[in-house]
Amino acid sequence: MKEALEGCNQFFNLPMEEKMEFEGKDIWKPIRFGTGVDVNVEKFFYWRDFLKAYVHPQFNFPNKPKGFRETGEEYCKRAREVITELLKGISESLGLEESYIEKAMNLESGWQMFVTNLYPICPQPELAMGLPSHTDHGLLTLLIANEIGGLQIQRNGKWLNVNPLPNCLLVNTSDHLQILTNGRYKSIRHRAVVNNKATRISIAVPFGPSLDTVVSPAPELIEGESNRPAEYMPMKYKDYMELTLEGIPCLDRVRLPVA
Repeated sequence: MKEALEGCNQFFNLPMEEKMEFEGKDIWKPIRFGTGVDVNVEKFFYWRDFLKAYVHPQFNFPNKPKGFRETGEEYCKRAREVITELLKGISESLGLEESYIEKAMNLESGWQMFVTNLYPICPQPELAMGLPSHTDHGLLTLLIANEIGGLQIQRNGKWLNVNPLPNCLLVNTSDHLQILTNGRYKSIRHRAVVNNKATRISIAVPFGPSLDTVVSPAPELIEGESNRPAEYMPMKYKDYMELTLEGIPCLDRVRLPVA
């Protein structure tokens, strides 16, 4: 975890011309770097640099700085193992067989991303936002950060600061876990705020179904004794991702009207 964070720090410290080799607007570009504080959204400015890489089923990663690619590959592999084990427990918590989610979501070819964000010191944090309010696509997201706070989650309409213990993994439940479990697990709404004292670096690793998997509520959770109708319509994971990566909130779009 420490090596991964240090590798990200070294990447962001590369000369801008080297980082801009990965710049691009195509959301399906395997490795993408972005920067800017010039986008105005609801009176707030984005204040972050980011690096996104698609790391499974095919591994893509920057080859600079030295050793970053190898560290990233090892970190992503271990993160995937952790998420897979957590999903086994979630399957059992729903009264399903341990491998249910793994099989239903075709996780052997599951879609995994590596996303690292740099939030520099901001002279006017009240005018900026690191990341606006959102939920993640996929099933689960593992998150780590340096010791600088900034993550907030929404609960009962209020924003709460998340102050994780050192050397811990944070786990966000995401949209497709909510869809698959028919609302039993909720997708966590969260955001990142900035400060005028210290730079924050975070690494998020979302993991979801294979791109071609059509995700809908598990039949076992909408039939029988539960007598609970399906709350979400089916949608292919790739189609859902295209909407969310373009900044379009999607969970409400697949929510079925209440009878």
